[in-house]
Amino acid sequence: MLKRAAFLLVVIAATASAQPAARRATNIAALLAYPGFYHLHQVVILGTVALQNGQLHVSDEAGSIFIVTTGNAPDGVDEIRGEFWDLGRMKPDDPQFAGRDLRASFGIDPEGAWPRPGETTAIVATAITSAAPPPTPSIRAIVLHPAQYRDQKVTVTGQFSGRNLLGELPDAPGRSRYDFVVRSADAALWVSNIQPKARDAGRDVELGLDARLDTNRWVRVSGKVQQRRGLIWIEADAGSLTVARPTAETPADDPIRVPAGPAPEVVFSAPTEDESDVLLTTTVRIQFSRDIDQATVKDHLRVSYLESQRIDQGEPATQTAEFTTQYDAARRVLVLRFAQPLERFRTMKVELQEGILGIDKQPLKPWTLMFATGGS
Repeated sequence: MLKRAAFLLVVIAATASAQPAARRATNIAALLAYPGFYHLHQVVILGTVALQNGQLHVSDEAGSIFIVTTGNAPDGVDEIRGEFWDLGRMKPDDPQFAGRDLRASFGIDPEGAWPRPGETTAIVATAITSAAPPPTPSIRAIVLHPAQYRDQKVTVTGQFSGRNLLGELPDAPGRSRYDFVVRSADAALWVSNIQPKARDAGRDVELGLDARLDTNRWVRVSGKVQQRRGLIWIEADAGSLTVARPTAETPADDPIRVPAGPAPEVVFSAPTEDESDVLLTTTVRIQFSRDIDQATVKDHLRVSYLESQRIDQGEPATQTAEFTTQYDAARRVLVLRFAQPLERFRTMKVELQEGILGIDKQPLKPWTLMFATGGS
């Protein structure tokens, strides 16, 4: 049975000075199920626009939205953008109601009881345009066209968002304790039935459900689209999660800007700073807070014996400390292995110089590690 709800869509002209707000691609089912979550947020939905008893409605299988407009809307499936209101969460004297006839606009008796939260909802729209047919499967296409993709096998690419760390979705499907969100453009959906371990060049990269540092990663996943309680998720196929490159799905004329994560930094090293009596056969390990662009490390890493120490002690010239490097992307660890044992009772200096970048091109702050070798 289709759920029915009386929505109101009021079309208003955007002023030239208005600043665009971040929007959320969603659908009528989600608005019906979670009006409080979407309240006062910019949204975009799709639906079939047609006249019913002389009045314009937009509808899909989840319900119907009543449209009031002084202009015309294209026939067929339209894209509707605007701000979503749950009037029960507002007050009758709200400044946003200034100049509006509550009865004509929202069907509210100004002398009667004010609606309860979720009882009367509206979209104050900025645009109604004809929608293009559903494209190839993507996160945004699935969110806007849920009926088109429900129970279908899809493969999508999106930015990993952990356990809804960016707060883009109103609830979780609760399929397992590993459920996580992927996002692209202005849309997001859940992924279930799989742990957040992505294959990258033949190795597993474990993503943290509660680690904001991992929200800079992009992944690809395959599975079947499911929808319930106004939520959409992909019931993922085992082993289908892989590391991927960002997509170009965001519309060029309406970009979604995600705040950059913090710049990468060194969070741990072994040996530690000023450690003494270090083994001559030691291996140096440096762990970063975020992923590092490996290509930027080679020309900005310097390892040497402390030259001033040799001069002060009147020792002969010190041989070069030759080494190789390996970056463990899964653990964000840079490993330095020396070609031969280090010299006894000497101080080593490891420098990460300016020019090393994270994978999102944010610079690593220059960093120095000094430690002293022992006698064996």
